[in-house]
Parts: sequence; structure tokens; C-alpha cells
Amino acid sequence: MEKIDQEVRNCIEVIKKGGIILYPTDTVWGIGCDATNADAVDRIYQLKKREESKALICLVSNFKMLEQYVEEVPEMAYDILKYAKKPTTIIYDKPIRIAENLVSDDDSLGIRVVRDKFCSELIKKMKRPLVSTSANISGQPTPGSFDQITPQILKGVDYVVNLQRSKSSPQPSAIIKLSNDGQVKVIRK
Repeated sequence: MEKIDQEVRNCIEVIKKGGIILYPTDTVWGIGCDATNADAVDRIYQLKKREESKALICLVSNFKMLEQYVEEVPEMAYDILKYAKKPTTIIYDKPIRIAENLVSDDDSLGIRVVRDKFCSELIKKMKRPLVSTSANISGQPTPGSFDQITPQILKGVDYVVNLQRSKSSPQPSAIIKLSNDGQVKVIRK
């Protein structure tokens, strides 16, 4: 636990200065920053060479935090997340208090409530959502483990978390879009 606490402190120090980190998530290795800092979000788009029209997702630590960043969380979201067998990102309508360059053109945002101990601790201590996007250049394969991350990504971040480097996790999260009008669309199983 002490190692996790130290890594959380290191990340917060970098993130508070507008920095970006490379970190293990509950799925694949991710690039992240403070989801309320538009300049930091912009740095991630530049590093990934990703068009801003292709939205990134955010991680939150619990339902209470989710409710602080979405105008109205559909009731169905709680059931989906409660019974999900794998990490599940839900795309919500009308995100609030978030960097504008994270929000899709249709005024939606993908958010995942994390179960990973490190991510959860980091987000709780930050008291803000954390951007999460796979640690690859846009259009290239998602790395399934730390050793598959390219030097370009490793050099482009301000801090690399020193945890779970031997973990292999080739599976990104499931993605479901829940519209406020009741529509449900599975984007990725």
C-alpha cells in the first residue's frame, strides 16, 4: 500500500502542474491528466496525434463523483455498472464541470467508475475525474502491456507510474451509450 500511496503523491504533483501521466488502469495502460484542465487535455490530443473530434474518456472513483460531472445520470446506469462483469464505460449526455475539449460534438462524454485500487486512490486524492485514453498513437494498436508502449509515448508524458508493469491486459472496457431519452446503444462489448 505504501508504494501505491507514493505513486499517487507523485502523480498528483505532476497533474496539479498541468502535466500528463502514463498509468495502469483497470483495463489497458492509459495516458491521463486532470479532466477539468483543457490545456492538459490538449497535450494528450497532440501526443496521440488524435483529432479533437474523437473524444477521450474520464475515470471517476465512485457514483457520487459521477453525479458531480453529469447533469442527469440515467437510473439504468447504476444497474449496468452494478452487474457489469468487466470494466464498463458509459457515454452520458450533458457532462458538466469538465474541460470543453473532452466533450463530444453531441454534448456527451464517456465516463467509467473504476474498481482498480491505484486509479481509485489517485482520483479520490485529486478530487477530480482523470482523463483516460489508451497509451498509443491514434490509429496504432492498443498496447496490451507496458513493454508494448512506444518510446514516443513514454517520452511524451511527464510521469510514468512505477506499478503493475508486468501486468498484461489486452482488453479495453465495454462501452455503452445511454441517452437521456432512454436509448441504449452498445458501442463495444
